[in-house]
Amino acid sequence: MSASTEAAAPSAPNPPPHRTDAPAGPPKPSLASRIGAIAGGGAVRVVLTVLAVLWLLPTAGLLASSFRDPRDIASSGWWEALTDPGQWTGANYSALLSNDAFTSSLWTTIAITVPSTVLVIVLGALAAYAFAWLDFPGRDWLFVLVVALLVVPVQVALIPVARLFNTLGIFETTVGVVIFHSAFGLPFAIFLLRNFFAEIPRELLEAARLDGAGELRLFTRVVLPLGGPAIAALGIFQFMWVWNDMLVALIFADSSSPPMTVALQQEMRQFGSNIEVLAPGAFLSMLIPLAIFFAFQRQFVSGVMAGAVK
Repeated sequence: MSASTEAAAPSAPNPPPHRTDAPAGPPKPSLASRIGAIAGGGAVRVVLTVLAVLWLLPTAGLLASSFRDPRDIASSGWWEALTDPGQWTGANYSALLSNDAFTSSLWTTIAITVPSTVLVIVLGALAAYAFAWLDFPGRDWLFVLVVALLVVPVQVALIPVARLFNTLGIFETTVGVVIFHSAFGLPFAIFLLRNFFAEIPRELLEAARLDGAGELRLFTRVVLPLGGPAIAALGIFQFMWVWNDMLVALIFADSSSPPMTVALQQEMRQFGSNIEVLAPGAFLSMLIPLAIFFAFQRQFVSGVMAGAVK
């Protein structure tokens, strides 16, 4: 080959330079992602299941004891009833429901819980709508005050409110207990519902106003249906808090017809070994809130998760 041919021949291309910024491989998983992967495994589910069973053991023991004869309760543990069906009896519940003192305390609890829950929902929804969509002087400062009331403990107001109720003549009455529970339940209700109502699209409310809807119609026909999950969650929270309360009922309720929590506490104080009354009474007082919770479980979850995802 001649020199001219060698000169005309194309030279081999140079290799590309080495890139120092090329990825070295898949990123190393973080500690949080590894913990999440472990938490999704079957071992953690087994552990959580075991913890749930252990958490429910006292409830199962209470249920079994409520259906056992007092002599069997005194002579053996509640778990022996699982292998001996002859120990199960409904005499304790029959005696309890035929007891006028217990039925009176049950109706007193209902008379306190239902109005306290309804008042908190109605007044809290009205105030939350005003804070969310109405313009008035001092709105933001008033809402800050409502939020600040969330941190005020109940114990701080017991003596001043007791003196006020005594002056008004509603001390040791059902009305006084309802007012106390409603007043202390309103800050949380306003805070929860206001944040939920504020997430409603403004365009939807403006369209309803253009159609001639006033504020009351807008509140009842648009805001309340959309706020159903949050209202259900609030109702469950308030119902359980009032139903299971003993401190306020012990101070402000009528001592001649106390709520169930106070009545059971008095039975325990006077007749400590009277388990055939305490066990079914305690289980019934726990059964009604559980039934309310499971009946509105879907609405409760929707209300708690409201605003978490868009």
